[in-house]
Amino acid sequence: MTNISIFSQKLSMKYVFDKEGADQLNQYLKTLNPSKLFVLTDTQTQNYCLPVLKQLLNHEFTNVNFKNGDVHKNLETLQTIWQDLITHKADRKSIVLNLGGGVVTDIGGFAGATFKRGIKFIHVPTTLLGMVDAAIGGKNGVNFMHLKNQIGTIVQPEMIWIFPEFLKTLPEAEFDSGFAEMLKHGLISDANYWNELIKFHQNRSITQLPHLIKKSVTIKNEIIRIDPQEQNIRKLLNYGHTIGHGIESYLNYQAETSISHGHAVAIGMILEAYLSYKVNGLAFKSVEAIAKSINSIYPYLDFDNQAVKHIVSLLKHDKKNENGKILFVLLNRIGNAVYNIEVPDEDVFEAFTYYKNSRT
Repeated sequence: MTNISIFSQKLSMKYVFDKEGADQLNQYLKTLNPSKLFVLTDTQTQNYCLPVLKQLLNHEFTNVNFKNGDVHKNLETLQTIWQDLITHKADRKSIVLNLGGGVVTDIGGFAGATFKRGIKFIHVPTTLLGMVDAAIGGKNGVNFMHLKNQIGTIVQPEMIWIFPEFLKTLPEAEFDSGFAEMLKHGLISDANYWNELIKFHQNRSITQLPHLIKKSVTIKNEIIRIDPQEQNIRKLLNYGHTIGHGIESYLNYQAETSISHGHAVAIGMILEAYLSYKVNGLAFKSVEAIAKSINSIYPYLDFDNQAVKHIVSLLKHDKKNENGKILFVLLNRIGNAVYNIEVPDEDVFEAFTYYKNSRT
């Protein structure tokens, strides 16, 4: 794989890829000469990814670790990270390197953005979800009161090193979780890319993966370059997430089952495709094509009427809402989307009925 560097003057951050990216990371750390380097991991990345990083990183560091899982992306974990930084005498010239998936980069970025009013941090995503979505764009934060990402900041990392070798340790379900975000990139911005992704998942030609990762990074980076603070076009990246976050919060906290972020978003994309047909004029054949493709990848989940009511009630807490209105990202067509579209509750209930019938 060739080395790729993507620069954005507006965001002043650098993306580096593959093993050559490790050399650039080492050179960057040498230039910055931090007073201390901290590597944040969860229990999974401490076991599987930290040994790889140790071999490639030419800099002494202190490991700060916490339990893996989205249930630990909370204020209690954030406090332990701050406490560890203080215990190990971190100062404003220290740097935090976040080694992990979306939970690690979200909470690690928040810790760095707030500790001593902000210290530099670097992301090294180790999951597909992290590489194509969670680590990109500067959104950092924690869950609160069983609601997703209610408290956080938008502060950009100094550098993002994307090293696909880490994906070799990734279970298939986790791979598919990240793949949902790539599908989203195609649906909102590039129909050809959407078709390319569907063909890839049918054939699973691993040699194509670096190219596809680069494509998703480029799509998301360009949107964020235009709108870093999510005032307008960046909202498009929330396609599938309004209902997806509701599903995720309900199942993981209230129903006490388990669903990955990507699986919840994948279901959300089917539901919001149907809403796009009802409210925004998306061709019904496009809804069916989206549902067929996503259903072929992600397991079907059955939601009874009570579950749907709970999920719809959770939508009222979505961050994109304004003046009490639930606002959605909807598709005009595959590869083109709009934001800030209000949808009646009865259409959301109808969308769940469509999802249930889409398997038959």
